[in-house]
Amino acid sequence: MSELKVYNSFTREKEVFKPITPGHVGMYVCGPTVSGESHLGHARPYITFDVIYRYLMYLGYKVRYVRNITDAGHFEEEGRAAEDKISKKAILEKLEPMELVQKYTNLFHWAMAQFNTLAPSIEPTATGHITEQISMIQKIIAAGYAYEVNGSVYFDVKKYAEKYDYGKLSGRIIDDLLETTRTLDGQEEKRDKADFALWKAAPPEHIMRWPSPWGEGFPGWHIECSAMSGKYLGDQFDIHGGGMDLQFPHHESEIAQSTICNHKNPARYWIHNNMITINGKKMGKSYNNVIKLTELFSGDNPALEKAYHPMVIRFFILQTHYHSTLDFSNEALIAAEKGLRRLWEAYEHLNKMTLENGQPAAASAIDEELDKKVKKLVDEFEEFMNDDFNTAKVLANMFELAPIINSLKDKIIPITALTPGTFNLLQEKFGLYIEKILGLKSITEADNDKLKG
Repeated sequence: MSELKVYNSFTREKEVFKPITPGHVGMYVCGPTVSGESHLGHARPYITFDVIYRYLMYLGYKVRYVRNITDAGHFEEEGRAAEDKISKKAILEKLEPMELVQKYTNLFHWAMAQFNTLAPSIEPTATGHITEQISMIQKIIAAGYAYEVNGSVYFDVKKYAEKYDYGKLSGRIIDDLLETTRTLDGQEEKRDKADFALWKAAPPEHIMRWPSPWGEGFPGWHIECSAMSGKYLGDQFDIHGGGMDLQFPHHESEIAQSTICNHKNPARYWIHNNMITINGKKMGKSYNNVIKLTELFSGDNPALEKAYHPMVIRFFILQTHYHSTLDFSNEALIAAEKGLRRLWEAYEHLNKMTLENGQPAAASAIDEELDKKVKKLVDEFEEFMNDDFNTAKVLANMFELAPIINSLKDKIIPITALTPGTFNLLQEKFGLYIEKILGLKSITEADNDKLKG
C-alpha cells in the first residue's frame, strides 16, 4: 500500500503524512460564524474535511476531529472594517445574541446532516472558552508580544516579525503588510496597522461582553481557535484545516499566537481547500451572488434553475480536487446530478449480483485483460486517496467501471469473465468508497423544511 501524502500549505510541498502520535490523529477545522445562514461556500470545506476524516478512520487512525463554532468575536478580515458580526446581526434581527447563535447553529447542523457529514468529535464554542482565551492573551503580553491600549489588547506583528516569519503560510511579505494595510476606523490605537486585536474593549452599546484584566470586552477573532485547538489537541497537533481564504489573516495570526505561547507551529500539516466561484466570479455580497444552502435545496434563488439535492452538491464538490478552484453553474450541477444517478444505478446493480452458483470460474472463461483492468481501476481508489485525497480521480475510475458493471448486469459480459477475487474486490471496494469514504447516498426526496429560529 502506498503512503498517504498531503499537500502542506505551510511548506508548499506534498509530504508523507506522519502523525505526532502513531495511530492517532488530531485535526482542527475552522467552523462557521453563526451570525447568518450557511451558504454554498461553506459546503466545500466541511464536505472536504468530512472525507478526510472518513479516510483517516478507514486507514485505521483514531481521529479526534475538532470543529469550532464562532459565536462571538472581533473580526478583522482583509480589506473590511472590523466588527462583531454576532452583535450586529442580533440587533438587526431583534434577537438576543445567544438566540441568534442557536438559530443559525441549528440551521448549520441541519444542513450538514443533509450533506451526510459526520459530526466532529468535539464542537467547542468561542463563548464557552473565554477563560482560556484570556489566559492565552496574558501569556502573549507577558512574553512582550502584545500591548494594551484603552482596555483593548493588540498583537505586535512588527516585533514578532523581527524574530519569526509572519507571512510564511500565506506568502505575504511583512514590509508590504506594514505599508499597505488599509487605515480603517478604530485603528489609531494600534502601533502598526498590521497589528490585530486579541481583546477589544466593549463600548456601552455592545451587547456581548465579559470581564477581563483589561476591563469589560470581548475576544478577537484569531485567539479563539488558538485557545480551543490547544485545549483539545495540545500545543501541537497533526492537521489544521479550512478554506484558502482563511490563510490570511486568520491562520497566519493563529500561528503567531501559538508560537509565542507554545514555542512551536500549532499544526504539523496545514490543509486548505480552494474557493468556489459562481459562473467564473468570486462569490460575495458585493457581487450579489451568495447562494444560501436552504436556497440550493429549495431552488428559491434567481440564480438557480431548479432545486438541487444535497447529495448532488456533495458529488459536485468531490468531482474536483479540493485544492483546485471549483466553478458553480446550473449546467455543472445538472451534469453532476446525471452523473450521480448513473453511478448510483451501477452501484445498485452491482449490489444485486452474485457469483453464479458460488463456483470459481473456469480458467477458459476468464477474460484476463478485462479482469486485469477492473482490478487496476479498483486498486487505484486507495492510490488516489493516498495522493492528497484525490476524490476526483476515484470518481473518474468509478465512471470507467460503471459501463462494465452495467454490461455484467445485462449479461453482455458474463460474470465469469472476472475471477472471483476480482469480482469480490469490485463489490467490496466500490461500496466502501462510494458510501463510507465519499459519504454519498442515493438521491431521494430532500428534506427541505426550513428551520425556524
